[in-house]
Amino acid sequence: MNWANRLTLGRLALTVFFVWSLSSAWAYARTTALVIFVLAGISDYFDGAIARRYGIVTKFGKLMDPLVDKVMMAAAFICLVPLGAVPAWVATIVVARDFLITGLRLLASSDGVVLPAERLGKHKTSWQIATVVFFLLLLAAHELGLAQTESAWWSNAWRYGGNTLLWITIGLTIYSGLGYLWRHRGLLRA
Repeated sequence: MNWANRLTLGRLALTVFFVWSLSSAWAYARTTALVIFVLAGISDYFDGAIARRYGIVTKFGKLMDPLVDKVMMAAAFICLVPLGAVPAWVATIVVARDFLITGLRLLASSDGVVLPAERLGKHKTSWQIATVVFFLLLLAAHELGLAQTESAWWSNAWRYGGNTLLWITIGLTIYSGLGYLWRHRGLLRA
């Protein structure tokens, strides 16, 4: 197993620790979750860079890298629901879109067709990451005593900044998912 694939599996392990941390009530759990999420994001960058630079792109990596990314994002949105950061319906749409696109790709691959990621999908992912990091930063700031929930900047950031990011994220999630489905609708007719 090459280093790029090891980093991918490491990111899957980090996702487990991220969920455990964000779901825990111990001191500095939110801050730890933020650090883990950022480390997982950095590992995502490096596993792709290593695979491309050294020409070690594998079938395992092609399957697992996007799958682990989807698991990590789904876990983040689901874990932010009980913390009051993300409404359950938003997390449901994020997860459902990823299931739909993954299912479409599996359907295409059974016909020998590879459906690549599109630019809009990558923008969607960037906004999803920004949304998760934003809420994790606010949770960590509160946990570290840098902000109280009663403070104006924190509550305004949570309410207005968070809602803005959520609406952008959900808009791109729905739009990119429906667009992808529309462009590949021929696969559903067979």
